[in-house]
Formats: sequence, structure tokens, C-alpha cells
Amino acid sequence: MQMSCAVHSAQELSDTGRGEDAMFTTYTIDEKQIAQHLTQLGEIGRTADGGVHRMALSEEDRQAQELVSRWMEEAGMDVRRDHFGNLIGRKEGSNPNASLVMVGSHIDSVPNGGRFDGTIGVIGGIAAIRALHEAQITLSHPVEVVAFCDEEGPRFLGGLFGSRGMVGKIQPEELQRKDQEGITRYEALQAFGLEPNRMNESVRKKGDIGLYLEMHIEQGPYLEEMGKPVGIVTDIAGPVWLCVRVIGEAGHAGTVPMNMRQDPMVGAAEMIQAIERICRMDPMAPTVGTVGRVTVKPGGGNVIPKYVEFTADIRDTDVKRRDRVISQIKTFIEEVCQKRKLQCEIDIVMEAQPVECASHVIETMTKLSHKLSLDAPHMVSGAGHDAMLLADIADMGMIFVRCREGISHSPKEWADTEDIANGTRLLAETLLHYAK
Repeated sequence: MQMSCAVHSAQELSDTGRGEDAMFTTYTIDEKQIAQHLTQLGEIGRTADGGVHRMALSEEDRQAQELVSRWMEEAGMDVRRDHFGNLIGRKEGSNPNASLVMVGSHIDSVPNGGRFDGTIGVIGGIAAIRALHEAQITLSHPVEVVAFCDEEGPRFLGGLFGSRGMVGKIQPEELQRKDQEGITRYEALQAFGLEPNRMNESVRKKGDIGLYLEMHIEQGPYLEEMGKPVGIVTDIAGPVWLCVRVIGEAGHAGTVPMNMRQDPMVGAAEMIQAIERICRMDPMAPTVGTVGRVTVKPGGGNVIPKYVEFTADIRDTDVKRRDRVISQIKTFIEEVCQKRKLQCEIDIVMEAQPVECASHVIETMTKLSHKLSLDAPHMVSGAGHDAMLLADIADMGMIFVRCREGISHSPKEWADTEDIANGTRLLAETLLHYAK
């Protein structure tokens, strides 16, 4: 099914109640093509149970970028990669002095994740630009559609890499982090044909981007409960990723008495339970804590471990409350180590502050959603997104698309094409409001 949308002038959209009877130019959002692109992209890194395993800077990621690059070119954009691995399609505007409007998301996945997370924002951005290009609608502002590199972060234990890089927040030591095969991020970037030593050339400064827009599946159940296809994000919670290493004394499972052990596994188990308990202390707060990966060495079934490492992802919209929770977690970890005669190292792998979407973008999207009969509700994002980094240097807005049962980061992840197309309509109208 194809959906026709009206092109409104900025003046018409800023004056409530005006313009309804005006003659509008129309363009078409191709819903069928959106579905085809999602299916095609979902085949790259497809798992046996229908999920997607597409790690950043992998061969699957290369194939996905090549496919998306072709779609960008077909939509009338010039395509390049920056030195962080971000894939960028650009359509020039008629006014060389106008500010840049950027639309973006990501196409990498978590291990055995879903095929809608991130991808709908990139595919939707391309669909919007393609529709305007085919309707021969001239934009005065230049527009870029970006597929950010390594938003998810599981391979090198550090997410939002491409967007953090774009705003100048990458530390040199991050390039030396290794994946489970011993490959450093620096080496992976080089193998991708990039030049990590030239990353500074790809950093954008405040004023380089006038507006950043992102569309993403909700990854939660709110929109489904409300019976709404799309929502408008007002705030994004700030995640902190911790890497906790617990070091004990390895030994034989059958010969070391229980009261003489320095077992990092049981110490880590206490710590992991405490993370859940501490994050649930205030039942009215949106604080969440997740331990998503545990590594044990040497990893023998009959060996007391020497070393246990686990990740902890802590999120909240209130940075003071989040940091207080993290402080309580660290204190408990220290107490366990002292009680069990263990050593511990805690590194902050990634930290992002909670951010607010620009009020004028929220207002504009709200008006447009009413004009499109979507009546999108306002909502908070518990998940982190590239948008939260771009907010450092540009005004920012986000659109959420309903997903079935709120399931994400799973092969069961699903969003209806009609809902994605509705989100794309709102994205395209917002783009037009600011870029035409």
C-alpha cells in the first residue's frame, strides 16, 4: 500500500488552524518498499530462529552497509563513510547557507536480536528522502541520513560508538578494546577500510547540525496499551555501563574446603543479586539495572574460577538518582570483596546523561501528528539512542513506533509495516517543516 502525504509550508504549520483548505503538493511514502527493505536487510546475519546477528564492523555489517548505501543512492543521495564507520547519505539543499537537518539510527544488532531495532529509522529516513526526491520537491536545507556505527556495543563493550565519535566523545583507549576473538576496535576499523588515526576529521561541532531526528521502535509496551501507532519522545534516560571484574583464587573443585575458598563466582552472584535489589528499592522510580554478560575464567566444570567479569547496565531519567544507585552498588561490591577476600576492579565503559528533546520539535511533531490523524502521545524513552548524543550539538527530536508486546532485542521483535509507514509520514512531515 502507498500512502500520500501533504507538503505543508513552515508558515502553515506554525499557524494553528490555518492551511487546511490550501492546495498541497503530494508525495508518496511507499509502504511496500519499506517492507521489502526490512526483509532484505533482515536476511543479512539472519539466525535460524528468524533473528538477526549483525555485529558492528563485521562482514555482515559490511554487507548491510553496502545494501543501505545502494538504497541511499537510489533515493538521490551522495554516500560516504566517515572515520568512525558511520554511513552517511547526503542530499544538498537549494540554500548553501542553510543549516543541516540530519535523520539517523543504526543497522547493527545485539547477538540474535530483532530486525526492526534501529533499522526502521534508517530505512524510514531513506523512504522519506526518496518520496520527496521522486516528487521533485526542493528542500532549501541540506539533509543527511546516517546509519551510525556500533550503536549496540556488544562486540567491544561500548555502545553508541558512531554517535559518540561524531560529537567528539571517544577516548583513545576505547580503540584498544578487544572482542572475544582478540581483535581490537582499531584493527576492526582498519579492516573496514577506515583510518582511525583521522577520526578528528569526522567530529562535528555545535552549529554544524541544526536539527537531528530519529525514528525507532518503542521497545516497550506503552503504545500498544494506548492503541496508538506512533509516539513522540520527550526525554531519554541516561545509561551507564559498568564492567566489574572479580578476582579470586583458582583451585580444584574437589580438594579445596568450602571455608578456605576465595571463589569469585559466588561473590559475583551476590553482587548481581544486589544490583536487582538496589534498582528495585524505589518502586515508583524508573530505575533499571541489567547484567547482560558474564565471563568466567578458566571456565572448567571442575575448577574454582580465578576470575569473573560481568557487565551492569544502569539507567534512569534522573541522573542524581541513577548515580546514587551506582554508588550503592559499588559500596556493596566492596563489602562482598572484603568479606570473601576477593579483589575487584570496576570500570565505567560508557556513560550518557539523560536528555530532553527540544521543546519546539515536540510541539511541531504534536501538531503534525494531529494533522495526520495519528494523535501521537508523549512518552519517555528508557532505552538509550544515538539521539541522546546528537543532543549535545543540535536540537533533537524522536519518534517511537509501536512494537508487538513491547518485545525487543529478540527474534520475536515485531513492528507492523503500517505503523512504520505512519512513523515515516510523521518523520517526513517534520523534515519538511524544518528543511523546506
